Amino acid sequence: MHRTGLDALFRPRAIAVCGGSPRERSLGRVIAENLRVAGFAGTLSVVTPRHEEIDGHATVRRLRDLDHVPDLVVVTVPPRHVEQVIEDAGRAGVTVAVVITAGLGHGPGSVRERIATTARRHGLRLVGPNCLGVLSPRHRVNASFAASPAQPGDLALLAQSGAIVTATVEWANARRIGFSGIVSLGDMADVDLGELLDHFATDPGTRAILLYMESVGDARRFLSAARAAARAKPVIVVKAGRHAAGARAAASHTGALAGRDAVYDAAIRRAGLLRVNDLEELFAAANTLSHLRPIDGQRLAILTNGGGVGILAIDRLLDLGGVAADLSDAATAALDAALPPTWSRGNPVDIGGDADIERYLAAIDILYDDPANDGLFVIHTPTALVSPVELAERVAEHVDARRRAQREPKPVLACWLGEMPDTRAPFDAFDLPSYRTLTGAVRGFVHLVRYRQAIEQLMATPPSLPEEFDADTGRARALVADAAARGEEWLDPAAVQALLGCYGIPMPPVHLAATPEAAAAHAEALLTRHAALAVKIHSPDIQHKSDVDGVVLGLDSVDAVPAAAAAILARAA
Repeated sequence: MHRTGLDALFRPRAIAVCGGSPRERSLGRVIAENLRVAGFAGTLSVVTPRHEEIDGHATVRRLRDLDHVPDLVVVTVPPRHVEQVIEDAGRAGVTVAVVITAGLGHGPGSVRERIATTARRHGLRLVGPNCLGVLSPRHRVNASFAASPAQPGDLALLAQSGAIVTATVEWANARRIGFSGIVSLGDMADVDLGELLDHFATDPGTRAILLYMESVGDARRFLSAARAAARAKPVIVVKAGRHAAGARAAASHTGALAGRDAVYDAAIRRAGLLRVNDLEELFAAANTLSHLRPIDGQRLAILTNGGGVGILAIDRLLDLGGVAADLSDAATAALDAALPPTWSRGNPVDIGGDADIERYLAAIDILYDDPANDGLFVIHTPTALVSPVELAERVAEHVDARRRAQREPKPVLACWLGEMPDTRAPFDAFDLPSYRTLTGAVRGFVHLVRYRQAIEQLMATPPSLPEEFDADTGRARALVADAAARGEEWLDPAAVQALLGCYGIPMPPVHLAATPEAAAAHAEALLTRHAALAVKIHSPDIQHKSDVDGVVLGLDSVDAVPAAAAAILARAA
């Protein structure tokens, strides 16, 4: 932790809910009930000045009326009362407060800023405001208004959206996946992503961290924590806001938003995090990375009893940028001896619709031992010739025995098609990843590969600068400072050229022209040294010129330049 430890957030001994109410489905009542249903073993108190008891449980009017100091306070009072509750909690010596209440505003003078100041003065940590709450399943804490409780497990979930938390919990419960901790951060008045990454990176009960982020408060702290966490365990990120909402014109800063996302993307990759595009990918990556370790290669072998589904799996693998493994000569010969002559003799390895359990196990052994692949995907389509559940049990047991016999076991993924009941439980019992769909499984393998690449990038050492390198850092800082002082978010082309020049990085010459005629004057001189020119629109409101047809390339005559400039201006008018 960067300031005070947050252990009390996940392992509190005493909790007070401020804002209790007997009203059905009110925040205070729901959260108090969720804590009781979760089986919280510590002291639970409800604070409300309006009711002496709620649901048969006595209440107190104020925090100071308690005969003990709670570690954790959950705040659900209306916005006008939040400041007083935080002041009371700080004076009482409470360690951490989770502020569920929304509508506290933003910026200087807002209630959000005032409670953050109050909390800092007392050494009180704040989660929120405007959040769903916190869940710590191993310690029977459900200080949230989530619709369903989370199961204990080894995934941590950090999200700036309460809706993402509830969706993820529902998904995980359906798949018997549990969590070491879940935090809905809300508006991050105090506790932020970086601090929580630090916490779960060192938590031995957390195997992977899932992160849904919309913005970063302290970028330096976040990246430092992200790099440290990624060295310890997988961190999987969904970064929202890749595009502007709706179809705006480029001049309304769509380009600026996209540019910011490119910065986020580069920073996330350099920090060793695995970025995915949506919740479906987040779940697939979590399922895979929570069961399997990163792999060195990227070649996938596919085993199936149905040729069509095998071909579909190969197609999806290639669509996602994966690599289909070739079979080694030795593996091909072994499969020839073990399988009917009608087998596919290639990847995917189709062992026939009449395949029994022993045929599956024999093929698994051959492919598992084949050094020409780096992972194995086992597919079963249901038939009346073999019990899908019995096959799943035997395959899971067999694969588990194989991997236990190896120091660095090969990843094996499974997909039993047809939604047959109880076919995934055997794989869960042996901690093997199984999937409902071909795409989910293939995507999971690709995530293993991408995660290994992310770690390699994290560990990569930048090359040393040559001894003769002499950067003009003073001028570079001045260029950036001047632009920032003018309120600019983007450097214009001339400033970019000057900035890169400070570090000896060459780029094509750039000239600004106010009119098509001025552009022609520049072109006359430039065409004596260059074969062709480009004309681009220059506007602080348009970062992606091609979005407004603001770029014309390949101009090889003086007359073509003013004509292109005039056409661009006409389109932008």
